[in-house]
Amino acid sequence: MSDATIEVYETEDRTFPPSAEFAAGALANDQSLYDEANNDFEAFWARQARELLTWYKDFDQVLDWQLPFAKWFIGGELNISYNCLDRHVDAGKGDKIAYHWEGEPGDTRTFTYSQLLDEVAKFANVLKGMGLKKGDRIAIYMPMIPELPIAMLACTRIGVAHSVIFGGFSPDAIIDRCDDAEAKLIITADAGYRRGAPSALKVNVDDALASRASTVENVIVVNRCDTEVTMAEGRDHWWHELMANASNQCPPEPLDAEQLLYILYTSGTTAKPKGIMHTTGGYLTQVAFTHKYIFDLKPDTDVYWCAADIGWVTGHSYIVYGPLTNGCTSVMYEGTPDTPREQDRNGDDRSAWGKDRLWDIIERYGVTQLYTAPTAIRTFMKWGTQEVERHDLSTLRVLGTVGEPINPEAWMWYHEHIGGGSRPIVDTWWQTETGGHMITPMPGVTTTKPGSACQTIPGVTAELVDDDGNLVTEGGGYLTISKPWPSMLRGIWGDPERFQETYWSRFPGRYFAGDGARLDSDGYLWLLGRVDDVMNVSGHRISTAEIESGLVDHPSVAEAAVVGANDDTTGQAIVGYVILRGGNEASAELSEEIRQHVATKLGPIARPKAVFIVPDLPKTRSGKIMRRLLRDVAEGRDLGDTTTLADAGVVDEIRTRAADSDEE
Repeated sequence: MSDATIEVYETEDRTFPPSAEFAAGALANDQSLYDEANNDFEAFWARQARELLTWYKDFDQVLDWQLPFAKWFIGGELNISYNCLDRHVDAGKGDKIAYHWEGEPGDTRTFTYSQLLDEVAKFANVLKGMGLKKGDRIAIYMPMIPELPIAMLACTRIGVAHSVIFGGFSPDAIIDRCDDAEAKLIITADAGYRRGAPSALKVNVDDALASRASTVENVIVVNRCDTEVTMAEGRDHWWHELMANASNQCPPEPLDAEQLLYILYTSGTTAKPKGIMHTTGGYLTQVAFTHKYIFDLKPDTDVYWCAADIGWVTGHSYIVYGPLTNGCTSVMYEGTPDTPREQDRNGDDRSAWGKDRLWDIIERYGVTQLYTAPTAIRTFMKWGTQEVERHDLSTLRVLGTVGEPINPEAWMWYHEHIGGGSRPIVDTWWQTETGGHMITPMPGVTTTKPGSACQTIPGVTAELVDDDGNLVTEGGGYLTISKPWPSMLRGIWGDPERFQETYWSRFPGRYFAGDGARLDSDGYLWLLGRVDDVMNVSGHRISTAEIESGLVDHPSVAEAAVVGANDDTTGQAIVGYVILRGGNEASAELSEEIRQHVATKLGPIARPKAVFIVPDLPKTRSGKIMRRLLRDVAEGRDLGDTTTLADAGVVDEIRTRAADSDEE
């Protein structure tokens, strides 16, 4: 991989030194945390566990490592809901706001830590009243409403493991996850608002239970949108009716540090999704640490917003468990970033104002940290700066990107237009499997490079290796993790052999999830995407991420996706799909100009065979581009399942444009 991978960008000379003003929060402006972790990483994590969390019983062993299985903080006992709620109330901070919640229509709710504790204790009693006990599993299939974190925290209070299912998934996804985890209960809602209208949820649960999911005994339903639903007698129960009679006294149970906290399913190479397991003590230690230090948190004054969905690991770690453990105030939003509030739709025509929803929320709540997805940032670029300029974003102190580094152009746009040219950007790399951040800069400490996730956090060791497992000290390679970390997955639910085969077999003794990276001469890591997204063009291995970065480097391009299509001559041909920035018109001439731009930027071998200008890209409701469908279009195949797409009509439009281009 290292010899054939094209250099992405010559951005090593474009750096942003740390600003001292951001060292006044969680971090000191030095390397002390890194030095401590490098000296003894187990002692480092032990100190974080004891300082950040409250334990009923101290642990007597930091780490038990029986490759590939890890146990952290052995012998220790704690409770997550106590760490997230009770201890803040006990410390006299019960009146502090935990969540500012905003629904898509514009309705709002505010929860203090005392109010949230009452709701969590009541719902924990509801669960106990239904016979749930420590070690049981339940499924949660809900919109982004406060009842979702309440349900999760209630589970942690009594030792029940939760499996959150993203609200955009189909009945088949509910069946697969409930059957695999043997869930006894599903918590859902009648519907949730999305793009200005209710999106039904309860009917999907009904369909799933009519087919399989036979272990489910009860369904609890939140009345969010007041839509008509069918309630099965004896099985289905209204949330508000159960809570009306529940006691708000429910002592948190001391739980072992390795008690199963949640199962979160992620896609695999087979049809069966992988049930990623995370446990209690180690997971909470790392997400609390990373939330505090990566965002330079000042919990007494900051208003933090992770603009993600709790249906994914980002929401688990950085909407629920990390922020609440650190006692900060968070914003939680139900809908999409381009849906105007109901009150914006009255009176004058303000339809264009829908695209300023995020900036409106930041201004009204005084958000200090914004953590959002690279896909969203690229979408904002496509919309332009008019909506941004309507709002005062001066409260922002730190900007973040979720899960994968953004390309340098998007980084600069984010830095200049949202951050005013002065706010640090924490460009993070991590996964469902890692549980928490792994590679990211730290405000006040790290000199950043646009598009690079920089270095690992203290206490995490990542190394690049070549095809034979030899260390790579500069250049491209496979990204591996060579030592256990506290929030690491503890396995795949019910399938330890698959856990071993999927993550630990390619390079023995090393965790490898399939990502490639490049290490520059300064020791900075540049993520190149999954190695199964590497194209073989005339014997040269080229990352799709590299070509996509070359496409969006063109001033007319807002977003891009690249696939490798079968080609009789070259083995695979590069096919690019691009969305233009506002003010640009699609034409064959512009398509060719963009194509040649990539060749100039990255070399002739990287020139796409074709560049199609499209109105949108096929994305799931979580914002993930479904490149499989783009590959099907490029190769003229029939499309498979498109039910998870946010807009199924996008693919038809892309296919039409591709056909028109072929005729030309």
